[in-house]
Amino acid sequence: MTATVRPSLFTPFRIGPYDLAHRIVMAPLTRMRAGPGNVPRPLNAAYYGQRATPGGLIIAEASQVAAHGQGAPATPGIHSHEQRDGWKGVVDAVHAKGGVIFLQLWHVGRISHRSHQPGGGLPIAPSAVRPEGKGMSADWTAQPFETPRALEGDEIPGIVAAYRTAADNAKAAGFDGVEIHNANGYLLEQFLQSRTNLRTDAYGGTIENRARLPLEVARAVCDVWGADRVGIRLSPFGVANDSGEAEPMPLYSYVIGQLAPLGLAYLHLIEPRASGAGQREVNHQNVPPGAETFRPLWPGVLMTAGNFTGDAAEAAVAQNHADAIAFGRYFISNPDLPERLRIGAPLTPYHRPTFYGGDVAGYTDYAAYAAEAAE
Repeated sequence: MTATVRPSLFTPFRIGPYDLAHRIVMAPLTRMRAGPGNVPRPLNAAYYGQRATPGGLIIAEASQVAAHGQGAPATPGIHSHEQRDGWKGVVDAVHAKGGVIFLQLWHVGRISHRSHQPGGGLPIAPSAVRPEGKGMSADWTAQPFETPRALEGDEIPGIVAAYRTAADNAKAAGFDGVEIHNANGYLLEQFLQSRTNLRTDAYGGTIENRARLPLEVARAVCDVWGADRVGIRLSPFGVANDSGEAEPMPLYSYVIGQLAPLGLAYLHLIEPRASGAGQREVNHQNVPPGAETFRPLWPGVLMTAGNFTGDAAEAAVAQNHADAIAFGRYFISNPDLPERLRIGAPLTPYHRPTFYGGDVAGYTDYAAYAAEAAE
């Protein structure tokens, strides 16, 4: 009997039409370093270019699909021609290294502040439910979240249209595909979850109704790109940004079941143990394993992210819990992360105070291992 050969992090595989050399993906990471007008700039191109590898996949940071989708200062957008053209420099830098790059499409919904909103209006959401906690205003100060304005029924088609336009802009910028951000307590997840969606129209109430907008967005983006160049990110057991569903399995089983026939490039899950890791160090205990739980429901490529070490990532792939592992914080401080994991080199610690905002420090000044070793 022939022994089964288990895949490793460095077994080539395919996502959509792209043949990838390894299974280490750079996760989408908000860094708040866009230029005026939320336009990506040469510094951003340098950062992504440093982290590109031949046949490696980068998912570029969450980018708002509309001006009212912004929730923090200096986050890039993909709704203006200037933003589109700024992203071209990033895409070119990654392609010059032989890398593949998708863009994450984002609307924060209620996780915003009026200082980010056109005309200083309230953030929008499925319902007027205020999130607990604080966000960052346009002047970079922490401010309590406000009670958002519930979207009118006739405004919802405009949300779908914004995602469609953003998908068109991403294609014009030269990206290889896009990922829909349907996780971490942002707008699409706000529609999904019963705590944040109190609507009584066709977009609220039953699971089928609450899933309606996310599924409409997914289909619209697929119309632009073709499903095999569209991924989607979910956080079924997450608690980030005051999110959370009392009984996640029925809701997310339905959503994943509806997404599966679309033939998406991949499903990207955030492991529950790492929910909220962007704001603080977390390792939630007594939570279910995300990829392992939903793997039986997803027939395509499954990606997962959250507090992975190299050994844990290797085990997840070998045990067929996931096809690829997305790394976030350690990709910040190790621009050559795939090579370090391949040779077992030590990882440079990340420096959380430089995650958000600033300039070169903590962004493009991390050295590759060969350079470090030579010092």
